[in-house]
Amino acid sequence: MPAISMFYGIIIKMYNNGEHNPPHFHASYQGYYATFNLNGELIEGDMPKRQIKFIATWTEIHKDELIANWELAINEEPLYKIEPLR
Repeated sequence: MPAISMFYGIIIKMYNNGEHNPPHFHASYQGYYATFNLNGELIEGDMPKRQIKFIATWTEIHKDELIANWELAINEEPLYKIEPLR
């Protein structure tokens, strides 16, 4: 599962091995692991509230890029890196 972005100690990853809905990505931070939908909502796992806010903000900014990466992922193509939250 390749990392597509990193910011404030958060690592964002997305599987690129075919379709497994709903569209989502994975985030890890200091031993916390969670899954988020492409609207930045936590759908599984655990993450500190501050990092959830960072991830939600990043997702809002980069939603189009996340959707494009999801399309690549379901076709098992290489994913693009996405700019970090600054």
